[in-house]
Amino acid sequence: MSTMRFPTEAVLQPHIRRIDVHHHFFPEDLNKGKPNADLGWKTPAENLPWSPERSLCAMNALKVDFAILSLPALSSGNVGEGNRATARRRNGFAASVCRAFPDRFGFFATPPFLDDIEGSLLEIVYSLDELHANGIALSSSYGEGSAATYVGDTRYHPVWQELNRRKAVVFLHGSQVPSSTPYPHPYLGIPVTDVPNETFKAAAHLVVSGHRRLFPDVKIILAHFGGSTPFLAPRIAVLSNYMGCILTPEEILEDFRTFYYETALSAHETTLAAMDKFVRSDHILFGTDFPGECCCSDLQSNKHSDSILVAVSKEMATWFTNNLENHYSNEEEKLLGIMSKNFLRMF
Repeated sequence: MSTMRFPTEAVLQPHIRRIDVHHHFFPEDLNKGKPNADLGWKTPAENLPWSPERSLCAMNALKVDFAILSLPALSSGNVGEGNRATARRRNGFAASVCRAFPDRFGFFATPPFLDDIEGSLLEIVYSLDELHANGIALSSSYGEGSAATYVGDTRYHPVWQELNRRKAVVFLHGSQVPSSTPYPHPYLGIPVTDVPNETFKAAAHLVVSGHRRLFPDVKIILAHFGGSTPFLAPRIAVLSNYMGCILTPEEILEDFRTFYYETALSAHETTLAAMDKFVRSDHILFGTDFPGECCCSDLQSNKHSDSILVAVSKEMATWFTNNLENHYSNEEEKLLGIMSKNFLRMF
């Protein structure tokens, strides 16, 4: 049983039947940039500027009773006091939204740039103990280009040790990092194709490095169904073992099944059928990705030239939610578990 406590009794009420575990918020310092065509996405104008009321309007339309707020994946930054102060301010803002709307919002706290191990540990302790965050949001990698390091790297082990000690919930989101080749078409920008694949690569790294077995009590939620994880996990199991991974293919697949998978922008009869075969139904959670993702400049500088705001419309979220409901239309208890109960059991 987790040592964490859920910050509000509101979600335990019988009428709470839909909890969105993937719901972004944008503080003012993330909301000043213009959309960047280089990433290949356009922002629905109705989503900006972000406010709690704007999210509540979408939640009501989507019949979402409760949402867990998280910052978009922020993988760039510098080690320093400015970075720590920005993380503290943003987590404080999220906590203030939750206090203002305790029956509608919780949040995942975001640490400073993760290379700042000491600062990250301080922020994790403060966010979980003082702000009563529901968990911690992490990016798939930290740094840029060849200097980027995936979140399972040994340098981050002190952070994972603390999360494991607390049996914490971690929300792992793919970073918006360009691939080595340009995205192939204006309809296939980085948020469409690369972000889910970054989640998969981070998950695979956590498994084959033995990280999942080293820190088994951390409950990790993979965004967007883990990207291609359910489909490539068998490939990883056999080929990584051949390349020297000490885990057997069966053990690798077993560790992939320890993750929780949320449905944002991913629920379709094909993906849901695959997930039904891949993990137990109590490891599937509901998410929408409203109002979207953001890739901005580093936390310390707070500069916003060409920062990127990527948003998901209510219509997009509704399409995927309808697919989810249709798929489980004859399995009411399983659907209720995915929509709310599975998440509550994590605490």
